[in-house]
Amino acid sequence: MHSRKKKSGCLFVVFVFIVSALAFQFGPSVMSDIVKKSVRSAASGPSLTLIPESSDTSVSIDTGDLHSACAILVRLSDKAVLMQKQGDERIYPASLTKMMTAVVAIENIPDLQKKIELSSSLFQPLYKADASMAGFLPGEKVRAIDLLYGALLPSGAECCIGLADEISGSEESFVKKMNEKADQLGMSNTHFANSTGLQNENHYTTVKDLSLLLDYALQNQTFREIFTSSRHSTAATNKHPDGITFTSTLSQNLKDQTLPGGEILGGKTGFTDEAGLCLASLAQIGGKEYILVTAGAEGDHKTEPYDIDDAREVYQRLN
Repeated sequence: MHSRKKKSGCLFVVFVFIVSALAFQFGPSVMSDIVKKSVRSAASGPSLTLIPESSDTSVSIDTGDLHSACAILVRLSDKAVLMQKQGDERIYPASLTKMMTAVVAIENIPDLQKKIELSSSLFQPLYKADASMAGFLPGEKVRAIDLLYGALLPSGAECCIGLADEISGSEESFVKKMNEKADQLGMSNTHFANSTGLQNENHYTTVKDLSLLLDYALQNQTFREIFTSSRHSTAATNKHPDGITFTSTLSQNLKDQTLPGGEILGGKTGFTDEAGLCLASLAQIGGKEYILVTAGAEGDHKTEPYDIDDAREVYQRLN
């Protein structure tokens, strides 16, 4: 024990000597930069800390009239939180879950052109649960990239299970990877129980945690391209020789993506009776990018898209 302390003391003396020498030779400003770089290199994991409240006085957004029970708006350039409504409140993420499914899949499949066979056994439970589907069939062999588009655009549950089975052998094992990724991203109030977002009381998150996830995911070019696509046509398969064309669930309800000074670039919708209408979206306004995550809006697929109405309202107030 004493030996370890002596070694630590010696190392500290050496460190101080080196620092002093550098400061003498290069000056305090260079010295400061060296120390900062050393601290950054010592840190592990992605840097996704949000600035709790923005000091930008030009932005004033009232959350009182939003349909959504929870919401958070983040400016991506500096991670400033410009608006927050119950950001740490526990919510059910519904199909916003599929953003994490896609991220984990992209990072664990080296060749996205690889064909994956969708086993017949995965379909029946999804049909029984009335899960949203992309339109693939039992035994269909589909490229991984097309399964990713199928998961994020039409919100296909069969695509999620197919990717999970390919990567981890089972959805249960894949979910462990999802939770490990959540931990890495600092999503401290999140726990995933499945890859699809089907209702489960042990499957929860917050809009703040989802904003951390979306911020991270958008740094991946493959994810960004899919997330911002309104349509996608798959390659031919053994069951669909002409392929399948998907339309984003956001685009189906958002006829005009333009905003004053910008546009909504893309997004992922979600809905269950327990979660309400949910939306994670990306917009560019005045040359800057913003993400907005909302959850718990009233209504369903047969009513007005109140989640999308909220997004338009919030983004318009930025101009």
